[in-house]
Amino acid sequence: MINLALYKREMKGSVKLLLIFGAILTMYVSVIITMYDPQMMKTLDSFAEVMPELMASVGMKTNAADLLGFMVSYLYGFILLIFPMLFCILRGNALIAKYVDRGSMALLAAAPVKRRTIAFTQMGVLVSGILLLVFYCTVLEVICAGSAFPGQLDMTELFALNGGLLCLHLFIGGICFLSSCVFSDTKYSVALGAGIPAFMYVLQMLANVGADAEKAKYFTFFTLFHPEGFAAGESSAVVGAIILLAGGVVMYVLGILLFERKDLYI
Repeated sequence: MINLALYKREMKGSVKLLLIFGAILTMYVSVIITMYDPQMMKTLDSFAEVMPELMASVGMKTNAADLLGFMVSYLYGFILLIFPMLFCILRGNALIAKYVDRGSMALLAAAPVKRRTIAFTQMGVLVSGILLLVFYCTVLEVICAGSAFPGQLDMTELFALNGGLLCLHLFIGGICFLSSCVFSDTKYSVALGAGIPAFMYVLQMLANVGADAEKAKYFTFFTLFHPEGFAAGESSAVVGAIILLAGGVVMYVLGILLFERKDLYI
């Protein structure tokens, strides 16, 4: 199903983005984990007291009970959502729609390679990039927490949490991939592929603030990712992750089927 030559070529195209986002995540993850000490936590909590709505909007909460709870508050509400999401948006558009917009996809499809193979290969490139980013974040968290606070991080809960994070970004990647397969013009592909996740995140920010805006959580898929639930071992968090994964698979399959029937113009 995968064209190895095309896969290698496109993965090389992913390297630059992966290095950029990997460097950004390295900085944030390492700095935030090392902030886990009583004095620094008091400082961060004081920020939350001064700007409670702003801190709540990006999922940052006070009085974390342990290291994983601290990481959930300061990493999984913004940092580990936004940057992998940006990778999905940028890479998802470049894999299908950008080729079609330039007329290059028609030439590629004219080669003795099935359209389904082309689409499946491009999907594999996007999924591989997402897997690499989440895997790298997991290894980075384990190393930083293990070196700074040995024995204080529950590995089972961390792996479950990042499994849920992976499901979320596979779902976002599915949106971007489907948009790229549907539209031949990159401006429309980006508008939908970037617009939907961005708008959903804004709704999640509103829901985090609480009060009347809390109802916004019923209109965003980010609600299905519940990091606090993973940290607490709640089964509802696992159910949400399964729904995200299933939704992502549906969108990837639908994107491939639509691409097979797509009119390509030179």
